Amino acid sequence: MLAFSLLLFSSHQAFAIQLITHPGTEKTEISRSTARAIFSMRRLVWPDGAAIRVFVFPDKHKLHKAFAKQLLGVFPHQLRRAWDRKVFSGTGQAPDTVQSEAEMLEMIIRTPGAIGYISEDNRDESVQILQVE
Repeated sequence: MLAFSLLLFSSHQAFAIQLITHPGTEKTEISRSTARAIFSMRRLVWPDGAAIRVFVFPDKHKLHKAFAKQLLGVFPHQLRRAWDRKVFSGTGQAPDTVQSEAEMLEMIIRTPGAIGYISEDNRDESVQILQVE
């Protein structure tokens, strides 16, 4: 029984996740519904008119799963379905995928209008933290 409890606890580990943007992005906070619209590729521009470029981890990545559930309130497969619908209908594209938090930070720093997420443990002063209301 104890072994089952430990396994259950470890499989549901929570991550502290930070939404991050390019340092030149003017926004410092967004609502959960706006974050959901951005990451489902329904919102394509920032309020100042700059194009949004979305970066995510692969669907099976533990940080991506935690991000989708904790920050957006959706399951990762729901995001994938929304992206696939855009791609297959010719009305949009899927976000760019990165393989590591170091690559995520690099792409966010290098790409104006970029948005992504990292674990709070990897907080970096060279990106802007976006608060989710």
